[in-house]
Amino acid sequence: MKLSFVIPCYRSENTVVHVLEEIKEKMTERPDYAYEVITVNDNSPDHVLEVLRDYAASHDFLKVIDLTRNFGQHAAMMAGLSQTSGDQIVFLDDDFQCPVDRLWDLLEPLRQGYDVAYAQYAFDDRKESFFRVLGSRLNDAMMCSLLDKPKNLRVTNFIALKSFIAEEILQYKNPYPYIDGLLLRSTQNIAVVPMEDRERLNGSSTYTIFKLFALFFSGFTAFSIKPLRIATIVGTGTSVLGFLWGIIIIIRKLLYPLEIDAGYSSIMAVILFIGGMIMIMLGICGEYIGRIYISLNSSPQYVIRSTYHREAHGGSGTTDRDRGKEEKES
Repeated sequence: MKLSFVIPCYRSENTVVHVLEEIKEKMTERPDYAYEVITVNDNSPDHVLEVLRDYAASHDFLKVIDLTRNFGQHAAMMAGLSQTSGDQIVFLDDDFQCPVDRLWDLLEPLRQGYDVAYAQYAFDDRKESFFRVLGSRLNDAMMCSLLDKPKNLRVTNFIALKSFIAEEILQYKNPYPYIDGLLLRSTQNIAVVPMEDRERLNGSSTYTIFKLFALFFSGFTAFSIKPLRIATIVGTGTSVLGFLWGIIIIIRKLLYPLEIDAGYSSIMAVILFIGGMIMIMLGICGEYIGRIYISLNSSPQYVIRSTYHREAHGGSGTTDRDRGKEEKES
């Protein structure tokens, strides 16, 4: 049995080695498992790439992928997933918050027949900022309503999955990948493993409110057309209300012809409301059209500048070119 770990890295020069050391120590408990660790430098502005390359020079289980620019966490996860060779794959963060000490608990459901296992933290116990917790709640609500996520499942970044699910996920070639949506699209045979979130070793989350909003948009525009249906229903309902209100005005005018109606403020309120709804619906349609346009232009999920591992370190090295569809080595 071989286990592959995938770790997207961004601003983690002070923490990622602690994660790698914990994985190495944990894997000594199961000598029957072979393992590899795939780290993906998502064009981090700190020295995490140098830290990873130095570590890879003395540890043959580590492979380092360097992306040409910041493609985002989920694209980095896809890049790492494309390099795995294990029978089971584990996603985790680079900030030491994922409880690697509970690794065997996370993998147990896969042995029992589940396809995917999520570590599940209670919202009240999350060791995250207010905006990150709020984003997690909104993301959870979005996935329940738009992606048919089971309500008892809360998605996290500590995930275990079988290799055939990974192969199915890698069939997705479009930009803006969303790992949780791809997992839910691939299987409903998902287990949850209750755990406690750990404190971050250093720094704070790099997810801003804008990044969380972008992730939210990626989730519901890439894997569901329900927002378009909601826009249609709201537009239809607004039209019906406008039609009924027009009938009421006509009837009142016939019954009370001398009544003076100077409801300018109410008219303005209605106009602003309907105008706002129209702009929101146009925005949703524009988001879908924009993503279709980007996909038709074959925008890459990620581009790998180079990879580093022990066999290549100190020699000529290997360079992988990957535009999200095929990989070439030179």
